[in-house]
Amino acid sequence: MINKQGLTEEEFLKLYDSNKYEKPSVTVDMLIFTVIEEENHNYRKLPEKALKILMIKRGDHPFMGQWAVPGGFVSVDESMENAAKRELKEETGIEGIYMEQLYTWGDVERDPRMRVISCSYMALVDSSALNIQPGDDADDARWFTVKSDMIKEEKAITKDGYHLKQYIQIKLQGGDEEIDAVVKITKTVAGRGIHFEREVIQSTGIAFDHAKVIQYAVERLRNKVEYTDIAFNLMPELFTLTELQQVYEVILDKELLKANFRRKISGMVIETDHYTKDAGHRPSKLYKFNQNWFNENI
Repeated sequence: MINKQGLTEEEFLKLYDSNKYEKPSVTVDMLIFTVIEEENHNYRKLPEKALKILMIKRGDHPFMGQWAVPGGFVSVDESMENAAKRELKEETGIEGIYMEQLYTWGDVERDPRMRVISCSYMALVDSSALNIQPGDDADDARWFTVKSDMIKEEKAITKDGYHLKQYIQIKLQGGDEEIDAVVKITKTVAGRGIHFEREVIQSTGIAFDHAKVIQYAVERLRNKVEYTDIAFNLMPELFTLTELQQVYEVILDKELLKANFRRKISGMVIETDHYTKDAGHRPSKLYKFNQNWFNENI
């Protein structure tokens, strides 16, 4: 086929000037979540659990000394997914985990060095099986407890819809480090059109625009746990229903009614003949994940 200039595709590609357009840089960011039991000195009480995210401490400018999610630049000869796996291993020592694409971030001034577009990935993992080792680009790598709460909401009615502004406070605590930010989410409804914008309006200790990346990831994680089996990535082979409910409650950040929860997940678990043997607790029935639950509900 010939174009308007009388060129075949092969001829067009040979003559094409790849410098015609300015090229932005591309990065990947990884949001690795887990649920970890907090220290508990009362052996008769079930340990409290907390939602945590893996963060690395930047060892160079920009934002040197601040905390960021693991990530880095994509090479021209690698895929986004391979870049994510490589950067995660280089910065934290973690490899061999499943990650899924979360969102692409492309605000013009999100990186003070240059125009950078970032593709974020998310994973929910069992941290007990991971050995976190900060790499050459990081001064430290650690798990931070995540809290994401709405602190204010404003709504204004317009001629054909409304504007809704929500202010979400992100609090991260890891050891002796406490960092936080406020993210403003603006939802604009005009007729049948819906538009969302996220803006970091205050940040202490969180590098780049990663506060809004974390906020969005927590929001997506809470949505996904409602209709997928993602929470089972955190469970051992055998578990009690109380332990499973704790994980759901930590991710959703709310208490669940026992009867409703067990009815909801009844098809996702299989009862076994095993019981717990923990000191200080009555034996509890152990369950395992039903690998066929999705197919059974199609």
